[in-house]
Amino acid sequence: MAKESTPHEPQVPESELESTVDAPPSEETATEMPSHEEEIQALKDQNLRLYAEFENFRRRNARERLDLMATANEKVLKSVLPIVDDFERALKNIGEDSPERVGMELIYTKLMNTLKAEGLKEMESTVGHVFDVETMEAITNIPAPSPDMAGKVVDQIEKGYLLGSKIIRYAKVVVADQHPA
Repeated sequence: MAKESTPHEPQVPESELESTVDAPPSEETATEMPSHEEEIQALKDQNLRLYAEFENFRRRNARERLDLMATANEKVLKSVLPIVDDFERALKNIGEDSPERVGMELIYTKLMNTLKAEGLKEMESTVGHVFDVETMEAITNIPAPSPDMAGKVVDQIEKGYLLGSKIIRYAKVVVADQHPA
C-alpha cells in the first residue's frame, strides 16, 4: 500500500522505496571491503614508510650540504694550482742570493699558507714509490735504470693535491718500464 503523501512530502512510488532501503551487504561485498582495522594498519604502514623516506632524504641532504661546503672552493683552487707550479719553477731558476728570490719566496709562502687554510694539501713525493693508479697519472714510461726500479716512479712532473681527503689533481709522473724492450 502506498503511503499517502502530505503536501510537503514528494510522492515516491512504492517500488523505489524498497530499492532505497539499505540491504545488508552480501558475503561478496563484505570480503571485498577491508575491515577498519586493516585499513588503519595499512595507513599506519604507509605513514611509517613516508616518515622513513623523509628521514633518509633529510640525512642525504645534510650530507650533501656538508660535502658541498667542504669542497665549495674546489674549482677556484684547481685554477690556482698552475700558478703555484709557475712559482715553484721560477724559484728553481732564480739564484739563491738574489733579492728577487727573497720577494718571490715571501709571496709563495703566503700563497701556500692561504691555500692550506682553505684545506689544500700537497700529496707526498711519489719518486721511488710503486706506481699507483689511484693517486698518480703516468705521463710516459722510460726504460728502467735498474731492475729494482721496474714499475716504480722515476720522476714527478707535477705534484698532486688533495682538498680534504678528495684528490683534486693527480700527481703526474714518469714510470720505469717493467719490461724493457
